[in-house]
Amino acid sequence: MTVSVERGIQTLKEHIDAPVASFFTTCVHCGMCADACLFYTETKDPKYTPIHKLKPLRRLWHQEYTFWGKLTAKLGWSKPVTAAELKEWEELVYDSCTMCGRCSMTCPVGNDITYMLRKMREGMVAAGFTPEGLRSATERAINIGSPMGVKLPALKNQIKHVEADTGLKIPMDVEGAEYMALLSSMEIMNFPEYIGAIAKIFHNADISWTIASDAFEATNSGIQIGSSDLAAELVERVVTAAARLNVAYVISPECGHAYTALRWEGPNLIGRAYPFKVIHILELLDQLRVQNRLPVTGKIKEKLTFHDPCQIVRRGGVVEEPRHLLDMVAEDFEEMEDHGIMNWCCGGGGGVSTNERAHNLKLTAFNRKRHQLEALGVNTLVTVCANCRITLEEGLEFNNMDVSVLGLAETVAEHLEEKPSTSTATETQ
Repeated sequence: MTVSVERGIQTLKEHIDAPVASFFTTCVHCGMCADACLFYTETKDPKYTPIHKLKPLRRLWHQEYTFWGKLTAKLGWSKPVTAAELKEWEELVYDSCTMCGRCSMTCPVGNDITYMLRKMREGMVAAGFTPEGLRSATERAINIGSPMGVKLPALKNQIKHVEADTGLKIPMDVEGAEYMALLSSMEIMNFPEYIGAIAKIFHNADISWTIASDAFEATNSGIQIGSSDLAAELVERVVTAAARLNVAYVISPECGHAYTALRWEGPNLIGRAYPFKVIHILELLDQLRVQNRLPVTGKIKEKLTFHDPCQIVRRGGVVEEPRHLLDMVAEDFEEMEDHGIMNWCCGGGGGVSTNERAHNLKLTAFNRKRHQLEALGVNTLVTVCANCRITLEEGLEFNNMDVSVLGLAETVAEHLEEKPSTSTATETQ
């Protein structure tokens, strides 16, 4: 990636919109966002204060769009933003922020620091200051279709195994299906049991669904790295496939940023409304529960708790649905002290888990989640995001904690009262 600080500065200027100007103007310098950030609370290093991560953007706004800022810049009393400064801030912008939004929740004047951080990343991408791991993942997503390099043959191979295990046909490229299901690369390669789980549930509930061979990947690396152009290209692929198959709904899987990109940012990114509706898998499962189309039997007896993925729960609004589903299958479900919209991040979102340089810092930040789990004394943790799941498993292993991490969809599927299968592995797609 070519380094061009001039292009980066220009991009930052273009992304200083009315909300950003308003947020900087109203910031009261209270520092409350610091105590909301697990990178600060677990290191006590003031450089990890969320608003500090925006210092170059803030100075640029002051110099370009305020009277006193313009005057001090003209007199040479205010230093311009330099390439060296952007390079220095790259670590803060990418390694120590998951864009979880908890800092925005605590701001006493309602400033959305996460929104501004996204704008900051736009400039970083344009300037060429991005982590190698995240940059490579984004390039794979654009060129191959998956940030992990997963191609269609790999998906078909996993599907073959799932079909053998479940006796159910996984439909691909079925025109006119009601739902088109997306998957993240992590689900395909690390947790293929998710595919089997939704296949069982959909079979039981008589759901008409399919997977698109040309747009099965849900993860949007463009959102993570901070490039609206790349994010739009990845969203467009999903929209094109959904239109080709003429589906009514596109299902976002257990992946946080995938839901953010497709549900909340997608139409603005591509500049038009969707010809379909976006629904998270948890929203769909909860609808089936309400319709009595999700009968379950038996409950997990041991005490368990739930980790709220930030992009799905806090920033996505899917708060009660996972709890309704857990109540169906868990006899002893106990909330963490901070849960729901005020949950603590796993530490791996926003591209941090793809950024090898941030590995040690991520493990340090995991101490916040470790303390939460130790306070409850549970041995089972349920979540609804594949990236969270991998990050949690890494942190638990590093800390020698005997805690199992489960996906909610597969947990529900395991307790499903199954009806006899009428599908065969040779059934026509």
